[in-house]
Amino acid sequence: MSQQRNIRVRGARTNNLKSLDVDVPRGQLVVFVGLSGSGKSSLVFDTIAAEAGHQLNETFPPFVRNRLSKWTRPEVTEISGLSPAVVIGQRRVGGNSRSTVGTYTDAWSYLRLIFSRVSTPHVGESNRFSFNDPTGMCPTCSGLGEVVVTAVDRMVDMDKSLEDGAVRLPGFVQGGYWHNLYADIGSFDATTPLRDWSEDQRQALLYGGEHAERLDPRPPKGFEGVVERFERIYLNTSEDLSERKRETLARFTRSDPCPDCHGDRLNEESRSATVLGRTIGEMARMEVSDLADLVTGVTEPSVRPAVAALKDRLDALVTIGLGYLHLGRPTPTLSGGESQRIKTVKHLGSSLMEMLYVFDEPTVGLHPHDVSAMITLLRQLRDKGNSVLVVEHDPAVMAAADQVVEIGPRAGEHGGALVFQGPFAELGAAGTATSVELSRTRRPREEPRTPTGHVVVADARRNNLRQVTVEIPTGVMTVLTGVAGSGKSSLARELVDQHDAIVIDQRPVSTSRRSTPITYTGVAAPIRKLFARRNDVAASLFSANSEGGCPDCGGAGVIYTDLAFMDGQETVCETCQGRGFTPEVLRYTVDGLSIADVEDLTIEEAIRRLPDRAVTKALSNLDRVGLGYLRLGQPLSTLSGGECQRVKVAKELREASTPTLYVLDEPTTGLHLADIDTLLGLLDDLVEHGHGVVVIEHNLDVIRHADWLIDLGPGPGRHGGRVLYEGPVTGVGDTPTGRALREAFPS
Repeated sequence: MSQQRNIRVRGARTNNLKSLDVDVPRGQLVVFVGLSGSGKSSLVFDTIAAEAGHQLNETFPPFVRNRLSKWTRPEVTEISGLSPAVVIGQRRVGGNSRSTVGTYTDAWSYLRLIFSRVSTPHVGESNRFSFNDPTGMCPTCSGLGEVVVTAVDRMVDMDKSLEDGAVRLPGFVQGGYWHNLYADIGSFDATTPLRDWSEDQRQALLYGGEHAERLDPRPPKGFEGVVERFERIYLNTSEDLSERKRETLARFTRSDPCPDCHGDRLNEESRSATVLGRTIGEMARMEVSDLADLVTGVTEPSVRPAVAALKDRLDALVTIGLGYLHLGRPTPTLSGGESQRIKTVKHLGSSLMEMLYVFDEPTVGLHPHDVSAMITLLRQLRDKGNSVLVVEHDPAVMAAADQVVEIGPRAGEHGGALVFQGPFAELGAAGTATSVELSRTRRPREEPRTPTGHVVVADARRNNLRQVTVEIPTGVMTVLTGVAGSGKSSLARELVDQHDAIVIDQRPVSTSRRSTPITYTGVAAPIRKLFARRNDVAASLFSANSEGGCPDCGGAGVIYTDLAFMDGQETVCETCQGRGFTPEVLRYTVDGLSIADVEDLTIEEAIRRLPDRAVTKALSNLDRVGLGYLRLGQPLSTLSGGECQRVKVAKELREASTPTLYVLDEPTTGLHLADIDTLLGLLDDLVEHGHGVVVIEHNLDVIRHADWLIDLGPGPGRHGGRVLYEGPVTGVGDTPTGRALREAFPS
């Protein structure tokens, strides 16, 4: 019997899919396109990948299955022709500060093994070179490489007096409890700026001790300096800190290199051992491409297999364009593009074939200059005999596909159908949302807007930044550009550290299934009051978490059953049929809608059908950011990274009042070409309300729309970290960004 050459999908009904039928060719690079919310991900991830993952898990015994990733079986009539699926999502590599490029790729494990066998002096087993093991970690910083210290410069304003608020800590406002402990003791002149005090007075205020002893009059017994008091309350406590204390801690502390290990993370014995004349810490700081050349010099037969394995991992990182990274780089500091590519390292050297690789926007975080390298990677996986399915909005990736599949025609309930399938060359004449956008060109901004001022990011040295100092205009839109790894994200983090700014990134807005657009926008209370007013009953009846909730499922609508070693089972509550409320509550209506019916409304429908100004006002901004297709009761945990970012933008549009600086991290992530205009309108709205907007972005339409451009490079890693250009967009010269703009929009 001949092998099936298609993934055959019949009657797919997951989320908004409308009994969709499609045959996806195996062994090819297939790109799925469509508007945000059209159903692309529902087909590729929630149907094809989910069924492949579930069927593979079913081959394992229950004990093993319970420890594997859980896959929810899709609503579909039939799927055949599947292979084991490898899903490479768009979310950044997470982890805490103990997760590094070395630990994530396993390269560090091989390097530790080499040092444990052939280092001079001989230290012992490989865990002695692990900063996550008590036998190897530096005791001062517990293997973190840095320590938290008080940021005294943020804590006090030398140009103010105590009466004017020189101490910025909570409780130090004039008349506050802590303020009075210092201003009223007679040892300090509360009306004179701190800059005019004697050095002893300033040191006594901050640190107490011998400096306080020299004051006249002397402070009372038991006097604590401001820094002493802060560290006792916030740093030297084992208690769980409240959210307010955590915010204060983040504001008035910073991380400095560990004074003992200086960032090597290891104890003295382990960090002094050498191989080829270098310590393991020195090797961790080398660029991957240089380290790949160096390790070939380790020729001892006892570690030959470890050297070969390490060299393979390092070469794989170089192959996908990450040779500028170093093994000690914490994974949370990686950009979106770096994260996406580093996830593929383990698969480049795999000898498995006939696999199903599923990518979610692999060009996230990639400069147009870097997209061709990702396309080469996708083709390499295909050419090894694998099927590669890609959800993508980048026209360059569409053009490289063997076949393009478009889901639409619109988003939400207006999507979920197959509207095009065929080669990219035929897409232009298909009349779909994607084909229309591919044929149009957006006009650039004609005249840059006038800044209201500027903020200075001074002497930035984070990661690869080379003492960068830039002026960022306020009251306009600034875009940070450059190839992946050039230093854009590092500069943005320096901006946030040095100045008050609000970051709108792609992290999930909630991990709870009970958090929905209703709870996030704050319309739950107005909706309950509307129902209570119309039906003359208590508002608490209309809360699934209160007296109106179904008693059997607690208002969740589903019941979860723990089956020990078997997969846990989530079933629709038989009592309320998934509605979450008691039958008595569901009998109360507003214009024919029960409270459960309201949760099934899309945001667009709710604005139109709910006769309450507070409700429509709160929901209008979600509609403005292009999320009108979301249902009011949809868990926010199901949103994509791009949708999460737009939810946050909507919240800021609602709450922003005083002029603020906003930093957005690749806001076009997850956006179809048709949604770019909506995004630009939102950014313009922020600017028109007096706010400053700084955007890390690679989308050329967004770049052309900006008032000011700061271009970093020229390359990644140590080859970048410099400002190549800062000024109006039209003035950018012969840089990767400038060349990409001229190639895409020739004059």
